[in-house]
Amino acid sequence: MSVRRLAEDSVQPASFAFNRSNAAWAKKKLKDYPKGREASAVIPLLMRAQEQDGWVTKAAIEHVAEMLDMPLIRVLEVATFYTQFQLAPVGKRAHIQVCGTTPCMLRGAEDLIKVCKKKISPNPFEVTEDGNLSWEEVECQGACVNAPMVMIFKDSYEDLTAEQMEEIIDKFAAGKGDEVMPGPQIDRIYSAPEGGLTSLTGKPVVAKKSAAKKAPAKAAAKKAAPATKAKPAAKIAGNIGKASAKPKAAPKAKAEDKGKPPAMRKPAKPDDLKLISGVGPKLEGVLNGLGIYKFEQISKWKKAEREWVDGYLKFKGRIDRDDWVKQAKALAKGGEEEYIRVFGKKPR
Repeated sequence: MSVRRLAEDSVQPASFAFNRSNAAWAKKKLKDYPKGREASAVIPLLMRAQEQDGWVTKAAIEHVAEMLDMPLIRVLEVATFYTQFQLAPVGKRAHIQVCGTTPCMLRGAEDLIKVCKKKISPNPFEVTEDGNLSWEEVECQGACVNAPMVMIFKDSYEDLTAEQMEEIIDKFAAGKGDEVMPGPQIDRIYSAPEGGLTSLTGKPVVAKKSAAKKAPAKAAAKKAAPATKAKPAAKIAGNIGKASAKPKAAPKAKAEDKGKPPAMRKPAKPDDLKLISGVGPKLEGVLNGLGIYKFEQISKWKKAEREWVDGYLKFKGRIDRDDWVKQAKALAKGGEEEYIRVFGKKPR
């Protein structure tokens, strides 16, 4: 691990103080720890200081040490040990951390670094003239299955190509970083197989409750009761075909169907649901199996429908995180052109 030192005094501010909202947050955060153990809050307080100023200054380290009644050297040790803390100014709009560990290197991390050198700076930690962008190479960031990947502040962007890296940098440079969807940049859900699910694709099986055991007294009485006389065969035959006096009650709606989105018969021209980010060929097949064929259907999903489909697919929260409804509304309204207008990129 390389030696990490504080930035030169020439760029260090004279003082630091949490703003009003962060000061209130810090005061509340300290109550999460037992009396005498407030020093455990050092990492969250340093992170909040970094989020406020963009990097961890010497003044911020001194301020946190005073707040927690810790020796300055102890807080300095924490700030210089963890690479999540930036000890010098970085890009205001994006500081790109490119993973350079073996899995990412084997999958193209060197190409991502070349893009950063070309579009930002030849050297890591050098901020662009406008102060908006910077980059560095870091160790494993825990998304090896989705290599290569980068982190920009708190979000990860995975399964990247050099071309996609260029597009992402351009978006952040233009102040449109919120238009870039975090996570895998290919057709996969989180770290699931590319192209969708390959197992556990059937409908969840709900175990039936076992019938309640009969009371011992009733069971004993039944055992002691004499056997009933067999009905004559003729009488039994006479009862066959007689209509029941009571009509059968209509079947009750199943509890698990509550919130299930309305289905439709397969139309002559189904929409290509794979244009929605997060939906692959396998997932499209599952949706079709539920009678979902059109963007318009997904665009009308309310909370109940989204929760039902999330539960059925066993990917809780994915629909809202990827905003399927907003994507479907754009595609239903004007196809790919409307999608590009809304999201600033082509649908995948």
